[in-house]
Amino acid sequence: MIHHLALRVADLERSRAFYADLLGLAERRRLTDERGLRAIWLQAGEAVLMLERELRGRGPAEGSAHLLAFAVEDLAGWEAKLGAAGVAIDDRTAHTLYFRDPDGHRVGVSAYKAL
Repeated sequence: MIHHLALRVADLERSRAFYADLLGLAERRRLTDERGLRAIWLQAGEAVLMLERELRGRGPAEGSAHLLAFAVEDLAGWEAKLGAAGVAIDDRTAHTLYFRDPDGHRVGVSAYKAL
């Protein structure tokens, strides 16, 4: 079971709009520090997607090579929704569409029944 996925993003509100407004994830928490808004956490099924200004631990300075995939029922409907929002499809399989969030993270929507 996934507990959470943390993504470093350049603009917290822009990324919140992408994941919450476009992809439908519910906002659960905002965290601040002395520099202002530090993180926005969104509910992703039983896991949490943490949009973070900075990430802890070692790793590349920008973006990631990870894929965040969401389960969907209607792949054609999602392709239309993404297209209407100006989101380009990078790749596809018979069951999954692959695209990028505003910070270049790889995201997918998949109708494949994994379980």
